[in-house]
Amino acid sequence: MEMLKRKLFINFSPKLISKSNPAPQCNFPSRVSNLALRFFSTNSQSTLTDRVGAARDPRASIVPILDQWVSEGNTVEKPLLQSLVRLMKDYRRFNHALEISHWMTDRRYFVLSPSDAAIRLELIDRVYGSRKAEMYFEELSGKLKIYNVYGALLDIYARENSVQKAEAILQEMREKEMIRSSFAYNIMINLYRQNENFEKINALTKEMERNGIPQDRYTIQNLMAAYAAAADISGMEIILDKLEKDPRVEQSWNMYATAASGYLKVGSIEKALTMLAKVEKLMPPGKNTLAFNFLLSLYAEAGKKDELYRIWFKYKPFVEEKVTHICTMVTSLAKLDDIEGAEKIFEEWESKCTTYDFRVLNRLLAAYCRKGLLKKAEEAAEKAAQGRIPYASTWSVLAAGYIAHNQMSDAVEMLKRALSVSRKDWRPNPTTVTACLDYLEEQGDVRGMEEVVKLLKTTEPLTREIYKRLVRTYTSVGIPDDKVFDQMKIHDMDADEEAHKILEA
Repeated sequence: MEMLKRKLFINFSPKLISKSNPAPQCNFPSRVSNLALRFFSTNSQSTLTDRVGAARDPRASIVPILDQWVSEGNTVEKPLLQSLVRLMKDYRRFNHALEISHWMTDRRYFVLSPSDAAIRLELIDRVYGSRKAEMYFEELSGKLKIYNVYGALLDIYARENSVQKAEAILQEMREKEMIRSSFAYNIMINLYRQNENFEKINALTKEMERNGIPQDRYTIQNLMAAYAAAADISGMEIILDKLEKDPRVEQSWNMYATAASGYLKVGSIEKALTMLAKVEKLMPPGKNTLAFNFLLSLYAEAGKKDELYRIWFKYKPFVEEKVTHICTMVTSLAKLDDIEGAEKIFEEWESKCTTYDFRVLNRLLAAYCRKGLLKKAEEAAEKAAQGRIPYASTWSVLAAGYIAHNQMSDAVEMLKRALSVSRKDWRPNPTTVTACLDYLEEQGDVRGMEEVVKLLKTTEPLTREIYKRLVRTYTSVGIPDDKVFDQMKIHDMDADEEAHKILEA
């Protein structure tokens, strides 16, 4: 067992590439960690939690900090290390959490408990992916493979939307008679809701009843969300009845917000408004900014502009003003055709913002485009671009707007702008790309096609379809097959095997 633990520590060392942080990992602390080590070596009052918290570079190993702590003669107990693992996990510093977990057992030789194994399983998935997590699960001893470890693997499959794998693990848990609480059912109810498998949700609730497993607040929340998504008003109202009559069921604003959404889906405006009044009553002013956002969105969906403004002016002074609130309000007013109101909200934010966030502008641009105010949209984008670099999504919004109004040459220019400022993690809208490439191919616009294709290469590998378009455009303007590859080389595009196949077809 000890050899196995050491093997696992090596297999999951920081040298591998992380799923959550794809940059190469380091065996030794980076410059940031070295600074932290030097600082704390002169500060005897620091705690281990202080030192770990100060090493913020996720690419740097946390192990030297742990080793130094021990070398200074300090003791370290398992509960402290367990709390550090949970703390790093809460801060989404998964690499550091996993290193501390391994150090706890491999360097300090504390015995791994089932709860430790469950957390480590989740961390391995976060850092290295589900395949490595599965390998770790398979290697665990039988005494560690109990309910919470199976539950952790079930949760991993649910996060990656692997319905069949999740069902297989649930069945194994049934066969081992492990399911004694609602935890596994809650995961599966949520997974089925996301995949619109509503019949399976009903089967699970019946199974819970047969097995005498009570529904907790998470079960009820998930069921409410599922019934609302399915527009199952009768199921939704059963939950609402529980909320009103069963004192053991906690009433919460988000339950009523979900119900309001379900009623709006079927056009029951008055019932939705009753639910929104309950949301407002249960929302703690100045604390729950998420509820504030929900109220704005749902009153807009209900078509109640007066209520939308009432909520905005009543609660805005008491909540921390965030970009999400401004975006929601601009979008909500645009949905109600109040463009002038949306402009005022935007201008108020723009006049006092300390950091310009193009997501707010994007909401206003989308509103302009839907109303056909394309010139106004482009002027607003150009104005914001003075002294700033807009997001790729800003130009992409304009491209989509021009396509919707069949102004294709302008759409192509906006797509090129978007691609020219795109970051590595940004991808263009496939519908926008297809529409622009269709237009360029129809026009026989070789230069335009070359420019767009070359820019697309910077965001993702070229597909077979894009190669086909490029080659078809060349041949449509009379470029001979034997000159196509020369033309591609001129424009720094590799003529690979795919292009040869297309010409030979």
